[in-house]
Amino acid sequence: MQVVEITEAGGPEVLVPATRPVPQPRADQVLVRVTAAGVNGPDIMQRRGLYPPPAGASDLPGLEIAGTVVAIGSDVTEWSVGDQLCALTDGGGYAEYCVVLASHCLPIPKGLSLIEAAGIPESFFAVWSNVFMGVGLTSGETFLVHGGAGGIGTSAIQLAKAFGARVYATDSPAERCAACTQLGADRVIDYHEEDFVEVMRNEAKGANVILDIVGGDYIARNIRAAAPDARIIQLAFNKGSTIEINLMPIMLKRLVYTGSTLRSRPDSFKTEITRQIREQVWPLIEAGTIKPLLSKTFPLAQAADAHRLMESATHIGKI
Repeated sequence: MQVVEITEAGGPEVLVPATRPVPQPRADQVLVRVTAAGVNGPDIMQRRGLYPPPAGASDLPGLEIAGTVVAIGSDVTEWSVGDQLCALTDGGGYAEYCVVLASHCLPIPKGLSLIEAAGIPESFFAVWSNVFMGVGLTSGETFLVHGGAGGIGTSAIQLAKAFGARVYATDSPAERCAACTQLGADRVIDYHEEDFVEVMRNEAKGANVILDIVGGDYIARNIRAAAPDARIIQLAFNKGSTIEINLMPIMLKRLVYTGSTLRSRPDSFKTEITRQIREQVWPLIEAGTIKPLLSKTFPLAQAADAHRLMESATHIGKI
């Protein structure tokens, strides 16, 4: 099968087409002929040598796929050859075939193409497990997400809005800000034009939940923008993770500051995310309330170009 390998740690140019044997499913896995694989931040970090795959996982990038089942393991009862699905993977998505745990697969929502569905698992699983399962965002709370027009952001805006939160988002330039508004954000802050800390403090009396992929100086600013008893979630550090900071406000405001990576979580936890998303989010997708936003597609052999677009931060939605 055709795959894209990471030849060494480095820039997009280290993503190189190659051939490998087709993997065979274990008893609890299915083998999927991949129609599309999503591009995500962890793929970028793995390519740079900063996010190694966990023991036993494929060394190929690609944490979400959609396609058609071509073989099933001996213990699999819920899927059959010929079924179309999307799935969260432990890696291996940048390939023509990929094995995934049967319990981490979801049917293609009615009304979506396979390519659109490939953009659901990684970002929706990350947002659901952190924002809802993790810190319990509830209806009526104020939610702030940074990078609202990206893959995580577009998912977070729609999910938070669908479950009754008041949604603030930061982004730039105007085109990306407009996309956040179209997705349902109540207030969009162009970070080149306004200070999100002042907006949150003056207009909303602080955010109850903050989802951040930026890091760096945003860490201290998030603490300032947070309401008392707020929860701050860190999912990435695009501006760095090493900072000097005064933590006293965490005590004074009684804040919770947390974060996670999804790939290394136990399979049982990811199975539970799958169950909750199918039960609570799939009906919203099939009703048209929520829809993955597709930015651009690339042939598998042009994965390096897809990473260049991802790193440019000019895309809106999923790649």
